[in-house]
Amino acid sequence: MGLVVQKFGGTSVADCEKILAAARKAVRAQQNGNHVVVVVSAMGHNTDHLIDLAHQINEQPPAREMDMLLSTGEQVSVALMAMAIDSLGFRAVSLTGGQLGIRTDSSHTRARIKSISTDRIKQLLEEGNIVIAAGFQGIDEYLNITTLGRGGSDTTAVALAAVLEAEACEIYTDVDGVYTTDPRILPEARLTRQVSYDEMLELASLGAGVMHSRSIEFGKKFGVPIHVRNSQADVAGSLIVNDPEAPEQAVSGAALTRDEARISLTGLPDLPGVCYQLFAPLDEKKLTVDMIVQSPSADGRADVSFTVPRDELASTLRIVQPVVEKLGGTVGPCSDSVSKVSVVGLGMASQIGVANRMFQALARAEINLQMITTSEIKISVLVDRSQALRALRAVHEEFGLHIMPPNAVSDPFAEIGKIRRQASPVEVIQRLRGVELEGLTVDKIGLDQSQGSLTLLQVPNHPGVSAKIFGSLADQGVFVDMIVQTWNSEERCDITFTIPRDQMETGRAVARQLCDLYPGSRIREMAAIAKLSVSGIGLRSHTGMATGIFQALRDANINLEVINTSEVRINVAVDAKDGEAALERLNERFFAVMK
Repeated sequence: MGLVVQKFGGTSVADCEKILAAARKAVRAQQNGNHVVVVVSAMGHNTDHLIDLAHQINEQPPAREMDMLLSTGEQVSVALMAMAIDSLGFRAVSLTGGQLGIRTDSSHTRARIKSISTDRIKQLLEEGNIVIAAGFQGIDEYLNITTLGRGGSDTTAVALAAVLEAEACEIYTDVDGVYTTDPRILPEARLTRQVSYDEMLELASLGAGVMHSRSIEFGKKFGVPIHVRNSQADVAGSLIVNDPEAPEQAVSGAALTRDEARISLTGLPDLPGVCYQLFAPLDEKKLTVDMIVQSPSADGRADVSFTVPRDELASTLRIVQPVVEKLGGTVGPCSDSVSKVSVVGLGMASQIGVANRMFQALARAEINLQMITTSEIKISVLVDRSQALRALRAVHEEFGLHIMPPNAVSDPFAEIGKIRRQASPVEVIQRLRGVELEGLTVDKIGLDQSQGSLTLLQVPNHPGVSAKIFGSLADQGVFVDMIVQTWNSEERCDITFTIPRDQMETGRAVARQLCDLYPGSRIREMAAIAKLSVSGIGLRSHTGMATGIFQALRDANINLEVINTSEVRINVAVDAKDGEAALERLNERFFAVMK
């Protein structure tokens, strides 16, 4: 007998009629021969109402008491759902997070799941019950109620699917599935039938509201197929699994993160440990740092640019300003009116010219790029917020995301149970035993010593410059890996890119031609670099990963030359002579942490 976990979000249980509709879906799944666990969120805007009540009583309510308060929303929902199933003539038992056996750490309002005891759930299922589980909550070792933070019910659902070895986790929401971009912003967005875990992790981190990244991390770590469906419409939805919809497609999705702020630091000493000094205090205060870019220095000085959420700009500057002054650098003009536009796709890792196509599309739309960062499967640019929607539409159209790819998987839903069984080998099941379920998983720390880097310093910060640079390189057949653009001023920026060492001569010739084209610019070259990549699950949700890398390399007295970050991988480049030592130090740091 199979087992299915169904999750219904707040809009799907917003009133009694919708609760009854959800109950019928659960009953239908049981009648199809499955054990069924249903995870529910609080009804509609109930959580917002509770938060408002709390702040009417106390402007800064204690986190523990907020968890006690907010957990009641899900308790209402599970009881009503169990009553609805009973009214249909079937058996159901509602359970809170503590009754489910969900143990968390003690980080109130943002707790992480450490373990889940399945004995009670399995017994109730064997007795013929549909188990109704309260999402978003658990208990810590002291039996305090805890909540999991944003997206917590999704996390509960996929975590339960993992430990119960469910064939699938069905996420019922108010949209038809996962789109190529937010259909509320671009009506031409297309519903995708299948998306990979890594693509979805990147899209979730970029603000795609369908799923939260922590739940996707569970799916990837334990091989749980996640089926996103509309609770109010009978459509197939989207499947989140290991493989993309179309393996040969370079870009599968685009995203807009609207409310970002940019901070640019110039004239920092080009010495080991500087980035650690900058970002460690931010990590201690749990401030969210998103894009981090550093390009190689000129004259012994380096520039670093990074973004934070718009509402955290003032707090970030209060911390960063004295550190920068102590280092002898300068905090450049900041902006709280920027947005991040990104494209994501597993296929871009093996295709030349993807970045160039994106930059060309943005140049045609006359959009200026303030920052650039890339990873193997993502390209992100920072633009003025007033240009953000135009930029998103330009890249969505450039990569034909509104069109079904001709080589798309034909029917991803046909054998969903088989997918789960194939994704659950012994080593995956062993991960469920004796480890913290939401613990950091570093899969690989890689070292690539085949590249060099070129930096174009002080090039014009105008629309079309990046398109010109990378178009020229593409015309010469130069394969570009990492790209970072740091912001110097309204008029000038630095652009760094890494290329294979055997193409350095060609790249150098192109760079010289570009310097002639842009008077006042100059070239900085590193003929041999070592690129280190830390990849895994939880790199973003475990704050401080980048800071940990910076600290490990500082302790080894290794200087950073290039930095760029993403959801599933953090890349840094160092001098080639330091490559092996850097790899050894990062292995010591992160594999020791996992133990």
